[in-house]
Order: sequence, then structure tokens, then C-alpha cells
Amino acid sequence: MPQTDEDTRLDEQLTLGSPWVTIVWDDPVNLMTYVSFVFRSYFGMSAEKAERLMLTVHNDGRAVVASGTREEMERHVTAMHGYGLMATLQKAGG
Repeated sequence: MPQTDEDTRLDEQLTLGSPWVTIVWDDPVNLMTYVSFVFRSYFGMSAEKAERLMLTVHNDGRAVVASGTREEMERHVTAMHGYGLMATLQKAGG
């Protein structure tokens, strides 16, 4: 079945709306307590959630700390770099 213009527009809309994530990576520089502090300070996470994500970063080498639009994740990655943490963004599920 040939794809119509309407089908193409629908696919484009779904692609634009797909979420992105901010990933914080483990590094040999920052202390675990500092990483938790950054998560609490910047993202406003509870102490328990910040500690859990910090341990995921430490044990698994990375953790997804936020999801949303690409622009929001770019802002979070820039902020994490400002705190001296290694962070990247990617499409969710990628």
C-alpha cells in the first residue's frame, strides 16, 4: 500500500514527540557524595532517589537521570557539565 502525505506527516509528528534522556556516566574524579548532591541540588530529587541513581552510576557505569524533550535534555547535559559530571543525551530506548 503506497504511503500518503497524511501518513508521512503522522510519522513526522510521532518522531518529533519521542522522548530523550540525560545520562550521567561514572568517572574517576567525582566523589559519590558529590554526585548525590548534584542530583538533589539541580534536579530537586529526594535524598533516596539521588542516592539510588548515584549508586546506579557507580555500579553500572551510567544512569538515566531525566527524560523529556531534546531541548530540556540539552539543558540538563550542559548543567551536568557545569557541575563537572560526564553526561550525554540520547533518544529514549536507544
